[in-house]
Amino acid sequence: MSTASTPPSARKGYLDWLRGVGVLVMIQGHVIDSWTVAVDRDRDAYHWITFVGGIGGAPVFLFLAGVAVVLGAATRMRHGRTEAEAAALARRRGWQIFGLAFLFRLQSWIISGDSLRTLLKVDILNVMGLAMIAGALLWGAGRGRRSRAMLFATAAVAIPMLTPILRASELLGALPDPIESYLRPVAGATTFTLFPWAGFLLAGGAAGFWLDTRVPGKERRANRALLVGGAALVLAGYGASFLPPIYEQTNFWTSSPTFFFIRVGILMMLVGAAYVCHADHTGPLAELGRSSLFVYWIHVEMAYGVVSAPLHKRLPLEQAYLGFILFSLFLYGLVRMKERVLRFSGARVLGFRFMGSRRTTEPAQP
Repeated sequence: MSTASTPPSARKGYLDWLRGVGVLVMIQGHVIDSWTVAVDRDRDAYHWITFVGGIGGAPVFLFLAGVAVVLGAATRMRHGRTEAEAAALARRRGWQIFGLAFLFRLQSWIISGDSLRTLLKVDILNVMGLAMIAGALLWGAGRGRRSRAMLFATAAVAIPMLTPILRASELLGALPDPIESYLRPVAGATTFTLFPWAGFLLAGGAAGFWLDTRVPGKERRANRALLVGGAALVLAGYGASFLPPIYEQTNFWTSSPTFFFIRVGILMMLVGAAYVCHADHTGPLAELGRSSLFVYWIHVEMAYGVVSAPLHKRLPLEQAYLGFILFSLFLYGLVRMKERVLRFSGARVLGFRFMGSRRTTEPAQP
């Protein structure tokens, strides 16, 4: 989700394009999960769609949000902000996202009438907001580009390495469920947890220092390095997956550091590939990427809520996939309509300027 409020002058079209790909993967995962009939959930195609969603959905948004935190802070400094001001603005944006997480749950509760406990459910916006705050604190604690990059990279490694330990710890059982659910899964209270998901955002921040250049030649080399480095990380992780685990209790697909680093490698490759493909920042995917928070905000209730209740777990996989395609076209139409309205009125919605395809030269305030 495009939530880090990167100043327009710092925006990189290929990152918006990749975020747009993430939007489609997100919509696909939610629609297929919500609308597919139970008997088709054992099919290989269904499992592959779920697997792609676990790679190209939430991890993409978190990784790119981390990149945006770093690029946004660097651009604000180039426009005359002090280091303290840049860090404060990044922290404020994180708190905004964290607050929006509760507003989103409140909306879902009002529309769907779930129990009050769902208001405290930990979802991606909760994790993203707190991870952005952590990233801003690390950025402010560093002194110079190299030390900040090292802080981000160290934190990105430490979080997945600590995840299996925290999930097996008996000490966390003494915490209230609303707090424990931020650290490890709690039945009915957790969709995402800080460990390991915040690590994707901090890994993206580390990559952001690598990408922080406006010189085409350097940016090309940086993205090619991400492509090659990501491939090496994937191969190393794949090889490590055959070694005996270093933790007594771990699930490869949920809490394994090895799978985390494989996904980070894939994300690095996706960023490099997006640049190499010269993605057009004015195309439909880039538009979806710039409006990813808007799409997320409106589509979840449409896919899972009362609006589509007659379709829930009623469609064969092929029909559900056709529904995903039509639903994506409908959402893109809403994005275009929203851009026209905001471009005409200059309005702000929920404190966020949802950028259209036009680019400005001055940094937008978060």
